[in-house]
Amino acid sequence: MADAHSASTVDLPLWLATGPGETDVLLIAMGAFLVLFVFIFGVLMLRLHHLPEHIASTEQKVQYQLVATLGLLGMFTHENLFWIAGLLLALIDLPDFTGSLNRIASSVRQIASRTLSSRCA
Repeated sequence: MADAHSASTVDLPLWLATGPGETDVLLIAMGAFLVLFVFIFGVLMLRLHHLPEHIASTEQKVQYQLVATLGLLGMFTHENLFWIAGLLLALIDLPDFTGSLNRIASSVRQIASRTLSSRCA
């Protein structure tokens, strides 16, 4: 009976013909491959997820905050629409309205202070 068992393993490939107490090379190789594949896939997915924020980092602070918020919403809700909206917003150059609005606000402040000082006098 022992001869029949040993004869049956002769036809098996080397990586499948592991006897009792021997190291299973295929199991170790597949385990290492799986761990490496999951790690590389995770790193690639996180870099892809971070792409809109990386693009928007050179733009305005408000635009960067909106893109980062959309990216976080996309990651935590698993809605790809938020990530796509963040990517599109990162690719669009928004005009800078803060300079104009600050000048308008300072002009209105000066006009308001003049009218108040003329009424008080």
